[in-house]
Amino acid sequence: MELISLKDVEVSAWEQKIQDALDSREKSLDLDDCSIGEDELKTLSELDGFYEVNKLHLSHNDLGDSAMEILCKNVSSNIHSLFLSHNRISDAGIEALAHSEFARSLTYIMFESNHIGPKGATTISNSDNFLNLEVLCLDSNPIGAEGAQAIAKSRSLPKLTALHLDSAELGNPGALALAGTTTLPNLQKLYLCSNEIGNDGAIALANSPAMKGLKVLSIWRNEIRDEGGKAIADSPIFSNLERLYMSLNLIDRPVRKQIRGSDLAKRLKTLVMD
Repeated sequence: MELISLKDVEVSAWEQKIQDALDSREKSLDLDDCSIGEDELKTLSELDGFYEVNKLHLSHNDLGDSAMEILCKNVSSNIHSLFLSHNRISDAGIEALAHSEFARSLTYIMFESNHIGPKGATTISNSDNFLNLEVLCLDSNPIGAEGAQAIAKSRSLPKLTALHLDSAELGNPGALALAGTTTLPNLQKLYLCSNEIGNDGAIALANSPAMKGLKVLSIWRNEIRDEGGKAIADSPIFSNLERLYMSLNLIDRPVRKQIRGSDLAKRLKTLVMD
C-alpha cells in the first residue's frame, strides 16, 4: 500500500486511505512515518470505517502516552495487531492500554524503541486483558532483568508464542528468569540479542524445560563463551529448534567449528554463527 503524508491533507484523503485498507484482504492501515500527531490520531479514530481496521501501523510518528489514551478510548476491538515502534510511549501509556477493553482483542503488539521500563513490562504481565496476546515485542526498551522476571512469572500470557527482547538490558539475571518460567507454555520464538548475556544465561536456557518448544532462538551479539556455546549445541532441550542465531559472541573458533558439526546443527534449518 502506497504511503501518503498526512500533513496538510484533507480528511477525505484519510477516509480514502482507510477505505483502501478495508478493501485489502488483511484490512491493514499503514500510517508508519506519516507525521501523525495526537490531533490527527483523534480525527482518524472518529472517521467512518476506522473501527473495521484489523491491523494498525503507527510506527515512527513521535507519538506519546496521550496518543495511547486516545487509542484506548476511541478504537474498537476489531484491531488485533498494533504496531507502535519508534515512538515515545512510556510506562504510563502501557498502563492505559493494559486497563482498556481495546487490549483484549490484541494478539500482536510491537513496541520496539519506546521508553518502556520494568514497570511497563510488569503491567503487561499482570493484566488479564492480554490473555489473547501471541506476539510481544519490547526490543530496545530498558525493561531489564526485573521486567524479564515479571514476564517469566506472568499468568496473563498463556498464548504467547513469540517474545522479542533484543537490547532490553536483561543480562544474565534476565536470561535466568526467562529460563525459569513455568507460565509460558506455548513459547516458540525467543529473541535475546544484545543483552550482555554470558555463559550463565546460555547454560540456563540450554537446561530449561520451558525452552523445549522453541523453534527459533536468537542470541547474537552477547557475551557467551565456549562453555555456553557447547551447552547450547549439546542440549537435548533444543530438539524442536529450527533456527539458531548466535553470531558475535565470544566463542573461540575451534568451539564454533564443533558447534557447526554438532547434531543440533545438522537438524537446524538455519544456523547463523560467525
